[in-house]
Amino acid sequence: MTTDHYDIVIIGGGPVGMALALALRDTGVSNLLLEARGLPEKDEDPRPLALSHGSHLILHRLGVWSELTQNTPITAIHISNRGSFGQTVLTPDDAGVPALGFVVNYHDLFCSMHKKLTGIKSDYIAGAIVTQLDTGANSGFVDFDYQGKKEKVSAKLLVLADGGQLAKQIPDITYQTYDYQQWAIVANVQAEKKQTGIAYERFTTDGPVALLPNGDDFALVWTVSPEAMKEITALNNANFLIRLHQHFGDRLGKFINAGKRSAFPLALKYATPATAQRVALIGNAAQTLHPVAGQGFNLGLRDAYELACELINTQGAALEIGTPAMLSRYRQGRDIDSN
Repeated sequence: MTTDHYDIVIIGGGPVGMALALALRDTGVSNLLLEARGLPEKDEDPRPLALSHGSHLILHRLGVWSELTQNTPITAIHISNRGSFGQTVLTPDDAGVPALGFVVNYHDLFCSMHKKLTGIKSDYIAGAIVTQLDTGANSGFVDFDYQGKKEKVSAKLLVLADGGQLAKQIPDITYQTYDYQQWAIVANVQAEKKQTGIAYERFTTDGPVALLPNGDDFALVWTVSPEAMKEITALNNANFLIRLHQHFGDRLGKFINAGKRSAFPLALKYATPATAQRVALIGNAAQTLHPVAGQGFNLGLRDAYELACELINTQGAALEIGTPAMLSRYRQGRDIDSN
């Protein structure tokens, strides 16, 4: 099924982990990707992802962009503050890019990356439950259960892209956390006015609400208190749309339809440090941010791409992957985003 030793083992087969595996194809850096879950059979995750121009370029280089069934360009960002006069509008000319970003569906991106990954020659195991991590001076070791059997592999470097649960087994890594005491309600919504490429971000005393262009309509990210989350998610569809209109205002007219709603708690979490002996953390394992800035997945994707570049350069220079010097170079390169 697998060899016993790799250059790297990637733990966590979400979009960030898959991006790293895709970036390493045909490079000579041997890698194994372990994912606990299988491929979702239906669209179970309505979360929108706001991709930066840089993320669009990375996905294009990985050969994933052309596989996406839908992507909606952001041609302007409209920022306002409820109860205050004035507004700020950002355009692509301000940033010197053709579009400020793109909105894609998480499930669509996941499936597109999965299709690309399984279409190439790669070591990828879905349904692998990692139970134990260990590291030594020269290698990292991973124990996992697969189809009722216990397996063990080693690698020069272990990369955690699992969200951070397994990092608790690494003694040198700790997490700093801050609970925002807020929840995000997400859904696809339809307004009287169709989207025209403008992303709306409106700040209120309860937290920001964002409406992102998504297809013909909008992807909603609504920040609320825990108490309001329970009340709003319990509303029927008609009352939910009225409540959203009251909160957002008349800029898009009335809201006339909403898809499946989901909610998740918001917190800031980051690892200190994001590397340890024969270990590197990427994506949500390294940092989890408030969605107001739309940078969480973009940071994770850059983690994966920059780590891939460092791995390729290290091998090309006949240096050893996973050494303190290599991890230090990677960490210094990511300081521009993490500080």
